[in-house]
Amino acid sequence: MIKVSDTAKKKVVELMTDDGYNATTDYIRVGVKSGGCSGLSYDLKFDKEQQEGDKVFEDNGVKIIVDKKSFLYLIGTTLEYSGGLNGTGFVFNNPNANRTCGCGESFSL
Repeated sequence: MIKVSDTAKKKVVELMTDDGYNATTDYIRVGVKSGGCSGLSYDLKFDKEQQEGDKVFEDNGVKIIVDKKSFLYLIGTTLEYSGGLNGTGFVFNNPNANRTCGCGESFSL
């Protein structure tokens, strides 16, 4: 399961609305792809439809879709949002990551 912090939820709802998505019926698609300075990077986008094999979760009122392959890397992850001086954006707090880059956008196991 993937958890969503309160600050991330507020930003997700705001961004989904701005992009023409409905936060009560549409999804955040979270995935992992090859790349980044640590080997794997996070992928986050909005989606209106589930695909075959997707895992679907809901936490803190946010619906999340994860493809089967990415799910193994993301178990127990919390999606957070940081608006601080070191940068603004979504942050993945992933307990499975052995090493992360300085920007928090990539990781390795």
